Order: sequence, then C-alpha cells, then structure tokens
Amino acid sequence: MKPNIQTFIGCDASFEEAKMVIFGAPFDSTTSFRPGTRFGPEMIRLDSFGLETYSPYLDKDLEDFSVMDLGNLDLPFGNSQKSLKIIEDTAKIILDAKKIPFLIGGEHLVSLGGIRASHKAYPEMVLLHFDAHADLRDDYMGEKNSHASVIRRAWEHLGDGRIYQFCIRSGAKEEFQWAKEHTHLETFSYDTLKDVVEQLSDGTPVYVTIDLDVFDPSIFPGTGTPEVGGIQWGDMIKILKILQPLKIIGGDVVELSPHYDSSGVSTAVACKVIREMMLTIL
Repeated sequence: MKPNIQTFIGCDASFEEAKMVIFGAPFDSTTSFRPGTRFGPEMIRLDSFGLETYSPYLDKDLEDFSVMDLGNLDLPFGNSQKSLKIIEDTAKIILDAKKIPFLIGGEHLVSLGGIRASHKAYPEMVLLHFDAHADLRDDYMGEKNSHASVIRRAWEHLGDGRIYQFCIRSGAKEEFQWAKEHTHLETFSYDTLKDVVEQLSDGTPVYVTIDLDVFDPSIFPGTGTPEVGGIQWGDMIKILKILQPLKIIGGDVVELSPHYDSSGVSTAVACKVIREMMLTIL
C-alpha cells in the first residue's frame, strides 16, 4: 500500500534526489479583476495526468529527471507580506540545497517570493518576464504588494538593466514611460529574445516568470485579466526553445484561474507550459 498523494505527473522524487522542487502558492488576495488563481495549483496537478511525461517538442521526458512536488504552501489569505515570506523561505531551503525552485501560482505577486530568494542566492541574477501586463505600477490603489506591481518590486532588488520583459501589451502610460529608464520592455512580441539570450548564455543566472495571460484569450480565457492580442501555443514553444542555452536557476508559471474556462482548455494549456518549461530548465 502507498499513500495517495497528488503530484504533478512525473514529479514524485524525494527531496534528496530531486534536481528541481516544484510547489504551489494558492494565493490571490490582490487580484484586481477576476479572482480565482488560488485554485490553479490543484487543478493543474489533477489535469496533468492527461499529459504524457514525454515532450515531442523538446524530445525530453520528465521520467529521465528527478523532480519533487512539494505540494501547496499554507498561505494566509489577505496577508501578502506573510505569504511572500513563506514563499521566500521555502524557495531559500530549495536553493540552499543546490536545487531549482519552480513555483506554480496563484496570482503573479507570489513570484516575488521566489525572485527575492533566488536573487539572494545569485546576486548577479537576471529576470526574464513574459506577460500581457507590464506590472510596473509603484502601487495599485495604495497597495505596494500587488500583482500589478510585482515587477516593480522585483526591480527594487535587481536594479536597472537586469529585467527583460516580453509580449507586454497592457499597462498605464506611466509604466511604459518608467520602463524606458529601468527595464528592457518589448511590446507585443519577443523578437529581441534571441539577442538577449545570446548576451546571457555565458552562465549568467536567470529566473523566468511566465504569466499565462501572455497567451491570447482565444486559447487561454481562464485567467483573471485576459488581454486580446497575445501569443499562440507555437510561440510559447519557440520561446522555450530559445531559452534552452540559459542557466535558469528558478522560475514560475502563474495566473491560471481555472473556473473561468469551463471547457478545461486553459488548465490543459497551463499543464503543458509547466511540463515544457520544466524540461527546458532540466
């Protein structure tokens, strides 16, 4: 007899043997439009068993690697400071053990915990950000810790020239103006990604954050703030293949709100992004 423990498919290694440790952060207390991302991690695990562990896109198989699924963190809803501290402390334990933390959200704010821990472990770290939204507000309705300001908070740790943003197509005018002085922001596309990867493929530690609303809502409606004009599935595969030469030391996939897509397609897409991103890193 074995315990019935739900993990992401192929991620049942022990902590000691794992090269990567994934964990869920079911938090959505600062969501500004449609809440529900707290349910993302559990739905992703459940739906992952509709996938194979093998990726024909990358010709790699999760069964050939040791990955542990730590499960979901217990986060206090409504307390973003304490939740971020729990996420950061968890990522630190993983990093201190020389393993790769991989976070499944949850709203985009949860990424800040992983980013902070990774930056402390790798002070030269660079952040690659794929999203529909700039997330560069200094605050949202007076709240500094918000999914709408997560990259601005990350900048406070990383500083100028260490954040690269792609496919951005929404934000306040002030965010785009601020980005001109502080981040590398590409609107609508990822055309400059190859050049950026060439610059960073010298062993620079990289953290990758993917907000799933980077996809067009025609294939991914199950998110809190859908924005028309996004990428398609083939674009995501191109992006991940471009990222393969990098030294990726941590990452996350966030902003699935599964109940806004009763067809289940958005959850299926999220699962496949996670499988492909894990295999890209491994």
